[in-house]
Amino acid sequence: MIRSKGQKTGAPGSVFRRRLRCRLTAAVFLLIISASMMALAAGKPQFAEWYSENIYSAFVDTIGRLWGIFPFSVSEIGLYILISAFLLSLAVMVTKSVKSMKEKKKLRRQSTDTAVSSGAAQAAASWLSCVLLAAGILAFLYTICCGINYHRRSFSEEEGIVTYRYTAQDLKDVCLWLTEEVNALSGEVDRGSSGVMTLEAPEGEGAVEAMHELAEEFPALEGYYPQPKKLLVSEILSYQGLTGIYSPFTVEANYNGDMTAYNIPFTTCHELSHLRGFMQEEEANFIAFLACIGAERTDFQYSGYLSGWVYCMNALYRADRESWQEVRPLLAEEAEPDLEADSAFWDEYEGGISEAADKINDTYLKVNGQADGVRSYSRMVDLIVAYFEK
Repeated sequence: MIRSKGQKTGAPGSVFRRRLRCRLTAAVFLLIISASMMALAAGKPQFAEWYSENIYSAFVDTIGRLWGIFPFSVSEIGLYILISAFLLSLAVMVTKSVKSMKEKKKLRRQSTDTAVSSGAAQAAASWLSCVLLAAGILAFLYTICCGINYHRRSFSEEEGIVTYRYTAQDLKDVCLWLTEEVNALSGEVDRGSSGVMTLEAPEGEGAVEAMHELAEEFPALEGYYPQPKKLLVSEILSYQGLTGIYSPFTVEANYNGDMTAYNIPFTTCHELSHLRGFMQEEEANFIAFLACIGAERTDFQYSGYLSGWVYCMNALYRADRESWQEVRPLLAEEAEPDLEADSAFWDEYEGGISEAADKINDTYLKVNGQADGVRSYSRMVDLIVAYFEK
């Protein structure tokens, strides 16, 4: 539309206020909606169950497929862009404010001072409103693609796997079973010159196949699975002591590609289980265990059994030291390099960052209803014992 000479437009100040008001309104609206949906899911688990099966699954089929086209982690690239944009915008805002303050010192008239001060305040208000809007968008994406799922029915409840109070002898029996399975497979997997296991084929395709195969036995796991993605800069996870992470903002399963190879199949299946809406860490660990031991590939089977062996043996060590001492020497020598390499890898990253990240993760899990925090990962032992007895 062409504006005539006599037609007036809105003053710059009114345009700024409208934009500011729109951003703040949208941010508050998204935050309120997110909080309301989380509260509803926490108070009404049946809503969370319905949402996970009918609404969230649609996000996996759409958003997951969309970003699954890319061979790299879109969430990782997005994180770098978001951090860069935040720092750049902050630098621009500070620069404008400093420039305005310098001009204010030169100009003494009251009207000019007011205009300069107003310019600095507007720059700060505009930047802050953009940050709040971004926070609102991220909170909303987290809620609809992750947060609500924490309150749905668990996988074990879905499939009728009931945990019980077992004895140290029960746990020892499970550890003996796992030891036999690891020993049988330890000589079948590919190994490098140092004796450490190497993957026989790309892990992404293997993880998707393993999850589809498990879904034939457990219908709750049926659905679309995008390939898990190795982070370009896996040190980000290493320094946090993490093997993998699910990104709710892009519905992607990401994993640490630098860690010892035997961890990778188990981790990729763990992260893919989150795409079925099972967010509790012990459940994801248990699903990963089942997916790996039931897979066709030997390296996946070995990864599942050895990962389960580590968790169960740690539990046996705490429950019955003597039984642990009886079982530990039974592990095949071929498996020892994998355990040694794994310990050496994580030892390199121990420090303040990993401790802080562990505390943050612990708090995050507790806020989302997992009372045991990071210790919930180890509760997969209860499920393995129940599965073994069943």
